[in-house]
Amino acid sequence: MKKIVIVGVSGRMGQALLEGVFADNEFILHGAVDQKGSSQIGHDAGERFGKLSGVVVKDELSEAVRGADVVVDFTRPEASMMYLDVCLKEKVNLVIGTTGFSQEQKAVISEASKRIAIVFAPNMSVGVTLLINLVKSAAKVLNEGYDIEVIEAHHRHKVDAPSGTALRLGEAAAESLGRSLDTCAVYGREGITGERDSNTIGFATVRGGDVVGDHTVLFAGIGERIELTHKASSRATFALGALRAAKFLGSKISGLYDMQDVLNLK
Repeated sequence: MKKIVIVGVSGRMGQALLEGVFADNEFILHGAVDQKGSSQIGHDAGERFGKLSGVVVKDELSEAVRGADVVVDFTRPEASMMYLDVCLKEKVNLVIGTTGFSQEQKAVISEASKRIAIVFAPNMSVGVTLLINLVKSAAKVLNEGYDIEVIEAHHRHKVDAPSGTALRLGEAAAESLGRSLDTCAVYGREGITGERDSNTIGFATVRGGDVVGDHTVLFAGIGERIELTHKASSRATFALGALRAAKFLGSKISGLYDMQDVLNLK
């Protein structure tokens, strides 16, 4: 069985990941980590599920990760970078589902992948991974006369915008059109904006309630619209995808991968 460590176990994704690990006989929970001051510290990681796992939640990763096969991280960029350092020291592979990284932080992750194997993806959902491919295909066909807009909605607690998934969808469209999202993205409109530049890709962000995650890529032409949409109704879809990514890393020693690699879509 693969020995897995989950970080951020008291969070919404942390709980979904723990539930997935306990239900999968290919994994054994090796460690559970949460932020300092968490009420979960010192408790058995399976307590909330009525299952004693024998793994006590800790606030320090080094001890928890020692001897593990893989760490799964859905936290915040600053915490993720600290976890990355520990994984490098302990030579443990890493699955990163955190979003909101700067370009500099992404470069550090890329450099680290020369020493350990990393799956790094803004969305671990199998459906979203397929959606990225569909967007690439659609953009190649709808390359003239269609305006592209990315609309995303998430719960009120999400701290970054647009979502990492929305940005990846925009990148997928831009790549197919031979553009750079850095130069063609429009992240907000207000006041007298003038007519829409047909070479841009627009983003609209909605935050509210308990929306798990909705993403739509709109191709708006004259007389018709094509909408490619994914709606997540449960965080279980992200957890299951992340665990699939953890299995994919297997005995890999190094390399930077995404969910396209995990699902063999490249």
